[in-house]
Formats: sequence, C-alpha cells, structure tokens
Amino acid sequence: MNDKFYPVIIDSLATAVIVLNQAYELECINPAAEELFGVSQRRVYKEPISTLFGNENKDMTLQLQENFHKGRAWTEHECILTVANNKEVTVNYTVSPLLVEDEEKILIEIVRLDRQLKIIKESHVLKEHQATRSMLRGMAHEIKNPLGGLRGAAQLLEGELENKELKEYTGIIIKEADRLHTLVDRMLGPNMVPNKVKHNIHEVLHHVYRVLSTKDNEAVNFRIDYDPSIPLLNFDRDMLVQAVMNIAGNALRAIEHKGELIFKTRVLLRHTINGHLYKLVACISIIDDGPGISDDIATKIFFPMVSGQTNGTGLGLAISQMLINQHGGLIEFDTEIGRTEFRVMLPIE
Repeated sequence: MNDKFYPVIIDSLATAVIVLNQAYELECINPAAEELFGVSQRRVYKEPISTLFGNENKDMTLQLQENFHKGRAWTEHECILTVANNKEVTVNYTVSPLLVEDEEKILIEIVRLDRQLKIIKESHVLKEHQATRSMLRGMAHEIKNPLGGLRGAAQLLEGELENKELKEYTGIIIKEADRLHTLVDRMLGPNMVPNKVKHNIHEVLHHVYRVLSTKDNEAVNFRIDYDPSIPLLNFDRDMLVQAVMNIAGNALRAIEHKGELIFKTRVLLRHTINGHLYKLVACISIIDDGPGISDDIATKIFFPMVSGQTNGTGLGLAISQMLINQHGGLIEFDTEIGRTEFRVMLPIE
C-alpha cells in the first residue's frame, strides 16, 4: 500500500489518535481527537500534553509519564476524561510506545464509550419508532374500514328520519366518525415524499420565530446563536418548519410562555446518525429553561399519544421525528430541571 494512504486512514478513524514525542509534546492529532478536545492540529503542534488534558486529567498525565519510561503498553477502561467546554466523557484509552525513524514516540488511542452507547440508543429509538408506525398503519386500516361503514349507515339513516331530534343523534355519529378518522390520519402523519430543495436553515428558524413571537409570548426572551458557516441544505422546507414548530411550541408550553427560548445552530464533525457516519452534520437546537421532562415519559417521548402536558395530544414530537427521519436525520434531547435541549440533526451532503 502506498504510504500516502496511511494519513487518509488515520484521519478517517472514529478513534481519537494522539502522537507525542519524548518531551510529551503533541506532534500529531487526528480529526477525531480534534473534535473530542475542541482544538486543531495546527494550534497544538509542539504544545505540551497538558494543553489537551489540563489539570482536570493530571492523574492520567502522571500515569502516562510513569509507564512510558517502563517501555510498555497499557489500557485503561471506563475512565472519565474532561474535554472541550469542561465536558466529561467516558473513554477507554490505550498508550503504546512507538518507534519512528529510530526516535521513540508515544501513541495514545482514545475510544469514547458514551458515543457508542448513544449510537446504540439512537438505533433502538429509530427501530421502535419504525415498529410503532408499522403497527399504527395496521390499526388505521382496521379502524378506518368500520368507521367508513358506520358513517355511511348513519347518513342513510339520517335520510330516512323525519324527527329532527333523532337526526341530531345521527349527526353526532357522523361528526365523531369524522373526528376519529382525522385523529388516525394525524397519528400516521403526512404520507408524502419530501420535496428537497436547497434552503437556509436559519431562514426556517427565523420564520418559526416570527410566528411564535406574538403578544401571547411577550414574556418570552427569544435568543439566537447561529453558526453562519452552515451551507445551504437539501430539505423540504414545509416539513422542517413543521418539525421545528412542534418542538418550539412544546418548549413554550413547558415554560408557560415566560422564560427563555434559544434557537442555536452548530456544525458537528464526524457524527453518526442511524448507524451512518457523516463527516459534517447540521445541528439545530431548541433550548428552554423549563422544568424538564419527567423520567416516566422521557424514554417514550417520541411515541404517538405520549405527552407530558395535560392538554397535549402526544402527536407533535412523533410527527417531528418522522419528518426528520425522512431527511436521513434524527431528533434527540437532553433534559434536566432548568434546561431542556432538543437537537434536530441533518446530514450535510
């Protein structure tokens, strides 16, 4: 294999790779390590390892120095590593001595366990969502057929009745049949192929903001935090507007139309969605400072008819997830008291 392929392979790894010299200075980090620590190769070249690990990981640095002099490789499992923005991640890491052109180097490989667990969780959520939709399609067929017969029979009966009071009862039957038919259609969501055209996601967010910033929401502090580097994306504008509107509407109800609502966009590097690793992913975050989502519904929040609000239908998030899935994307969330963040992830092609 030609030597030029080796850098390509290293750069394509999901594992974070770091190479140090004998002075514990950084000589090489691959894109996965750049993403993990929030730095660039150019910025940290020849900087000490403490530039990445910092004081929070000083025990790891000391162990690295002690074991390197013994000339052996070792692996640590399920360690807590503090990375960019003081975020803690669970990792396995392996340290190995490396000989390059008669010069000793140190090779560090870091595997994020939380990312693997997250990928498994996302895959499980999508499979459950697809299974639920298949079940709903079957139920819809079984419900709509008798509903159609019931409505038709009520119409025929109404035509034969002369008593106005009795006609009121047949009218109720017809209206309830129509209501149930509409409910079933809403549970299934729109059954259409996305009309994908290049759009600016910030235009979509601004449209949602304009719709929601009414007198009813005067007490809400709307904030924006956009990444202007996000390129135009291929998506169905109406579908994305509906998905974001459902999420933002839920957030407003959660904060009772007073508090803070943030629209935030970022580019994620080397992010996995439904088992596919994408080099770039656009992330749209809707963040509120409400009470959070209770544990009893958090695991099933994207299922139809599940709602944490007394007057909610439980269809908004299920439909939003389906709309984003049709674009090869995914909706995920983190929640705690005082901060709930829903993230809409769309691959950047």
